[in-house]
Amino acid sequence: MVLPLLVAVTMGLVWLLSVGAAQVRVVDAARETARAVARGDDAGAATSRGERVGPDGTRVSVERAGEQIVATAVAHVAGPGGLLGWLPGVTVDARAVALAEEES
Repeated sequence: MVLPLLVAVTMGLVWLLSVGAAQVRVVDAARETARAVARGDDAGAATSRGERVGPDGTRVSVERAGEQIVATAVAHVAGPGGLLGWLPGVTVDARAVALAEEES
């Protein structure tokens, strides 16, 4: 009787770990994109690089606000399924800001 409960708890903890890992990858994607655009790379190339850094299905957008480059990354992490199929998926997002570097 306890074994199914232990399996469900373990699955839930593994799912939470995957959500945490996805959050870290989304932060990296936003940061990588903001830094690339700030140093003068093409926004399209930087965005596609950020989407490769993030988890599958990551969407990255870039805005320029004066000298600040703002990159936002968003990804969806599916629910764990199985015994915990009732848990919904989670959307993780991150925002990174970088100052545009001066061109010399």
